[in-house]
Amino acid sequence: MSEEDIRALADYLLSFFGFNTEAIDNNLDVADRDVFYMLEEEGLLTTRQEEVFIKKGKMWRIHYWILRVERIKSLAKGAGPKGPADAFAVYDDLPEDIWTRQVSAR
Repeated sequence: MSEEDIRALADYLLSFFGFNTEAIDNNLDVADRDVFYMLEEEGLLTTRQEEVFIKKGKMWRIHYWILRVERIKSLAKGAGPKGPADAFAVYDDLPEDIWTRQVSAR
């Protein structure tokens, strides 16, 4: 995938997860669920379910999608020369005195 596609996918996922690591399956439509299944196959998501009894005495199953945060971080660290691990390599070529604060006289 191109970096642009990866960023678009990340934004898409954040729309479901926000700052949480779990998203409820009920919020997904068929196309969204297909993407989540693909990401599960890639090892980036997993699932869990919870069973609760509702007032009518019936059991209700709630399905959740879970981000595999440690796996995602691990993959991001080893992403290669154009990946996030080298995102700040631009600073490697700056002269050391660039970090010295200069205060101008007023």
